[in-house]
Amino acid sequence: MPLTRSFHETVREQLADKKFRRELLREAVSNMLAGDLDTARALLREYINGTVGFVALGEALEKSPKSLMRMLSPSGNPHARNLMEIVAYLQRLEGASFRITFTAAA
Repeated sequence: MPLTRSFHETVREQLADKKFRRELLREAVSNMLAGDLDTARALLREYINGTVGFVALGEALEKSPKSLMRMLSPSGNPHARNLMEIVAYLQRLEGASFRITFTAAA
């Protein structure tokens, strides 16, 4: 059975919900910390496209929107500083902050 709408459309629609937005951002950061940078970049891209947009993000961070898009592309290789600047800005935009808890590995 074919899909009637794209994944991107569905995610953008869901981003209107504050709880969904925060969970998507949390999941992106969680993947980043777990070392799954491909998934983290993909989630950040979806979040940014569905909320602030790359143009406004670029203005806020004083970086080229195209450079930010390349950083978060599947073949992108952003520096940790750039990722943290993006996450810090998105946290402020959401009015949220992250707390990291360490637990013993099984």
